[in-house]
Order: sequence, then structure tokens, then C-alpha cells
Amino acid sequence: MKDAVVIKSFKNGISLLLNPEAGQEDILQELKQKFSEAKNFFGKAQMAISMEGKVLTDSEQVEIVNIIKQNSDLKIVCIVGKDEVTEQRYVKALDRVNKRLMQDDSMAQIFKSSLTDGMKLTSEQPVVILGDVDSGCIVTSTQNIYVLGALMGEANILTDEADRHFVYALEMLPEKIKIGSFKYISQKTKWGRKPKKEAKIACVKEKQVVLEPITKELLSTF
Repeated sequence: MKDAVVIKSFKNGISLLLNPEAGQEDILQELKQKFSEAKNFFGKAQMAISMEGKVLTDSEQVEIVNIIKQNSDLKIVCIVGKDEVTEQRYVKALDRVNKRLMQDDSMAQIFKSSLTDGMKLTSEQPVVILGDVDSGCIVTSTQNIYVLGALMGEANILTDEADRHFVYALEMLPEKIKIGSFKYISQKTKWGRKPKKEAKIACVKEKQVVLEPITKELLSTF
């Protein structure tokens, strides 16, 4: 039987080519061996990761991320798709926010899909959503929230230190954002006018939540 997994690299990331005939336990054992042996080679790099060749459940993906984390010093920031355009988009976003994300001691919760149909996601970890948050959907966390897509629904950060947290989105079009006790509620635009699509951070300034374009200087203030 051929290898259960083959490891390749792309810019700022690792691609796992999974044997579709291999069982999950075989994949985990082989990953454990390969990453243990290559621990010094990989070092403490910050990486995105993709998994190809086999359809995996969310829990199986988490098991793979955890086994890599346990047997190396790599920092896995997010899981990306195999589509080249999507991958480039996520890697570009990763370049802009990974320095801040890596300051969080806990592993981020990765949601590898869009939130649709009124879905609600709650976590006590930093949240990374690889997709959109549609209108009517809600993301709640006690840590920072990163939407690598469009935020069109609601984002809440439950914290007593509002000035130290933020919500990031590649397209910031929220219905409502709450950080601590401070709120931002979308203002209705005139008929026929569409808001500009751009990456922004929602943060607290002068006791209110404001939306600001992302800059290195702004990220460094948190």
C-alpha cells in the first residue's frame, strides 16, 4: 500500500495529499511519524494547511491539525481549500493577520465553511471562518473573530477588555457587531447604492465600535 499521506508545500503553507484508501488512524500514525522526524526541519513556522485527496469530516480535520501540533512546533493558523484562487485569497489574508493571531495562546477554532440559513457559532477561542457569515447568522466568541470572506450577519465578542479585541473581515458588511458593551449597528444606505467591499477591522474607539481599513499600524495597537 502506498503512503497514507504525502506532504508538499506551497507559499506559507503545507499541503497534505491523502490516500483515499487509507483509514483515519493510518493517516494519523503516519503524520505523527513524519512530523516528529521533520520537527527540526519545519521549525516554528506559521502555516496554513490544505488537505486533498480524501473527503474528511470536520472532526477528522481537527484530529489531523492536533496531531501535527503535538508532534511539531508548527503554528497552524487555518485550513485552506485546494482551489488555487481561493487558496491565494486565504494566504493573502493570512499574511495580513497572522502576526496578531499567533499571539493567542489557544488554538483558533476553524470553521471551514460559510455560515448560512441562520446558523450560530459560539466559541471561547479565537474564531477563523473560511467563508462568509450571511445575513441572519451570528458568530460569538470571547476572543478575536476573523472572517476570511464577507461578514453580513452579526459578530459578538464577550469581553471586559473591549479595547483589546477586534473583528476582522475581508468584506465588512455587518448587520451588527458588539464588542464588550459597545455596539455597531449597520446604517441603511440609500436605495440603489451598494457599500464598498473592502477588508476592515471593527474595534472600539472613544466608547463606540468603528469600522476601519486594515493597516499594520492599526493591528499593532491591539
